[in-house]
Amino acid sequence: MTSQPVPKEPVTLAISRLRKSYPSADGELVVLAGIDLEMKSGQALAITGPSGSGKSTLLHIVGGLDVATSGQVLLGDRSIADLAPAALAEYRNRFVGFVFQDHHLLPQCTVLENVLIPTLPAGGANEETIERARGLVDRVGLSSRIGHRPAQLSGGERQRVAIARALINSPPLLLCDEPTGNLDRPNALRIGQLLISLAQDFNAILMIVTHSAELAESLPQQGELRDGFLVPMTTISSQGGP
Repeated sequence: MTSQPVPKEPVTLAISRLRKSYPSADGELVVLAGIDLEMKSGQALAITGPSGSGKSTLLHIVGGLDVATSGQVLLGDRSIADLAPAALAEYRNRFVGFVFQDHHLLPQCTVLENVLIPTLPAGGANEETIERARGLVDRVGLSSRIGHRPAQLSGGERQRVAIARALINSPPLLLCDEPTGNLDRPNALRIGQLLISLAQDFNAILMIVTHSAELAESLPQQGELRDGFLVPMTTISSQGGP
């Protein structure tokens, strides 16, 4: 049984002049005013900022869940904005692992079945993916719960299942939106450490949006969204400012 990732070439995430705005009664409402950021496989970044600063919006654009007003997001040689709907769905499934504040597990499915859900678009589970799923469940410490359904799990256990699910396709990009927001402090610390460890094991780019200063400080790189710009709090390949 193994949770080893499917080997993939290292990639670079390059974000340039990224803007997001919405029309409003008072004129254009600018959420992201010009984000520039570059990250490579194995790097980890925490993004902080007040509510409404655009943290989740940035994450959703990078993950292909939202569309920028202008600017560019490149993962390797893929421009997210240029992808047709079918290709964008494939991008989200194969190249991005999502972990949200709410685990979004299917209540009728077991732990193992929930972890295997992202394999369905490619034809469903086979012997190799089932073995990998079992390995991931073991890696997140839930082997004894593998046949349980979400209602039989604690909040921290459900989030660990969500992390295993996010990694089943060995994505090069792991995006986490307030992954510890619904957890008590001990569970939040464990989940944060688990995310960092697994991202390193998979050589993935890890981007975590969080209100938790403690979680942010546990990552090697931090930035703050302020007035629509990403302000580096540590040394990251990012520029931007008014």
